[in-house]
Amino acid sequence: MLHTIIKENTYQDSIVLMLLSNKLSAIEGVNKVSIMMGTPANKDIFKSSGLRTLELEGAKPNDIVIVIDTDDAAKVDEVNQAVEAELKGKAEDGVQEQKQNEASNWDRALELAKNPNLALISIPGQYAAMEAENALNNNLNVFMFSDNVAKEDEVRLKKLAQEKGLLVMGPDCGTGIIHGLPLAFTNIVNEGRIGIVGASGTGIQEVTTIINREGEGVTNAIGTGGRDLSTEVNAITMLDSIKALNQDPSVKVITVISKPPAKEVEEKVLNTLRNIEKPVVTLFLGAKPTYTEANIYHAYTLEEAARVSVQLTNDESPNYKPSLLENISVNLTAKQDGIKGYYSGGTLASEAAMLVKDTLGDIAAELTPEGYVFKGGNHEIIDLGDDVYTQGKPHPMIDPSKRIEMLEASSDDPSTAVIMLDNVIGFGSHEDMASELAPTIKNILNKVKQDGRSLVVLATVVGTELDYQDYQAQIDTLQAAGAVVCETNDQMVRTALNLIGSKVEQPQLEVKTIDTQVVDLTVDEKVMNLINVKPSVINIGLKSFTEAIQTSGADVVQFNWKPIAGGDEKLIKVLQFLNHFEGETV
Repeated sequence: MLHTIIKENTYQDSIVLMLLSNKLSAIEGVNKVSIMMGTPANKDIFKSSGLRTLELEGAKPNDIVIVIDTDDAAKVDEVNQAVEAELKGKAEDGVQEQKQNEASNWDRALELAKNPNLALISIPGQYAAMEAENALNNNLNVFMFSDNVAKEDEVRLKKLAQEKGLLVMGPDCGTGIIHGLPLAFTNIVNEGRIGIVGASGTGIQEVTTIINREGEGVTNAIGTGGRDLSTEVNAITMLDSIKALNQDPSVKVITVISKPPAKEVEEKVLNTLRNIEKPVVTLFLGAKPTYTEANIYHAYTLEEAARVSVQLTNDESPNYKPSLLENISVNLTAKQDGIKGYYSGGTLASEAAMLVKDTLGDIAAELTPEGYVFKGGNHEIIDLGDDVYTQGKPHPMIDPSKRIEMLEASSDDPSTAVIMLDNVIGFGSHEDMASELAPTIKNILNKVKQDGRSLVVLATVVGTELDYQDYQAQIDTLQAAGAVVCETNDQMVRTALNLIGSKVEQPQLEVKTIDTQVVDLTVDEKVMNLINVKPSVINIGLKSFTEAIQTSGADVVQFNWKPIAGGDEKLIKVLQFLNHFEGETV
């Protein structure tokens, strides 16, 4: 039976509520609890999850909505008390933290901030564009972690930023490093001579952490958001970021990471790179390179992009040699040929799918099922961070439950030979994901052994020794559970394919010379100031991002945002317009 509790005008960020939902769903006698703000989008999620109630329709965007599925009415009060205790704890924390730099509106945030030049936005997508515009109108660059922002808003905001000599990183920008300052879901890496522009979050994380482990560093890794290289957006952020890294004297090598862009956009980006004298490494992940250039090395995988970037930084000729782990003890039956990959990193899942497809040929299903990156034969690669799996739930970098479920299910499949997992650590991720996954890994390996079968669990840890989760401890925990830990995702997938008797063929590239059209490489001074000095940030949304910035020693003001005007988007836009108009006429 469904029960509904509505707490009026009590705003909390979505990650706090999602984690609380998971915690309360574990109460004995409770089938399910879902806690979200009463926005139209969240109401749709409630309904699609089978949690539609009459009371739900009356909830407003500033109201917390709790829907409980239980046959025991007494559990409703137990859940309500637990929510009240959680919210009281947050309020008490807020009283203490108010001594630090916190604000609840733009005027106060700008008053408290010390020469701010960057707004970090992590609020619901339907409001994010409006706050990004406010930031740009206050001459702040924008890092937009928020997703579900309309593409037309992205185009408009990026054009406005370009007119003002600013950058908009995102929307849906999960990772960035600006002058050594990690933003959002990012690892701590040493500062160094490689500058990165990337349209993918975990792609940047994989490349930067490999670079760090190779003894080099990254001072700037500028995220663009996944749609920046679409025809409509036309690589506005990527092109301005490339020009900025070209002007930065601390950058010796520029590395560009993206999934394959629109063809005309790709040519525009490559033509700009051909105007640059610094060595360049590109990776359009998913498009197998057929050539390379004198000054532009076209990589096939994330590991290759990272290692060649380091080689070029050290004035060495590119000489990438892929590796795999051999001598793994396993006795597979003739029926065991399936590789199953369960990823928290979308770019890592895409790389795995690419390598499997390129190696095994055209075995994919005619139509890839929803929620799969690749499915063919007995193989499946899944990005568990996809919207299919995260609606109303925390991201798998935070919540292990879906991967535990997938581990158990795939181990019961007699065709499974290899299971692949990533463990992405760093800011924003679970504090000890290895310890969450380890018991299940150990249990399934014991179970298949008792059944007279054998399989291999491969894992990779994306991180550095500087990350607070302790990189080596994560590896040790996974190995102790029976997993074979690979150094990179590239190595893990090559190892998996080798275990079923296949081998990834590394592209052999000829050097081509391509005609170049001259491009203006000048860049606005405000963008150069952003990447040459540790930013002063106004963080609009998740407090955990403020804590990470403070840990890194940068100035930050926490903007405790919540929707104004009852969350009515049309009314908010009218008020925004009036405020902007009033500011211009003063």
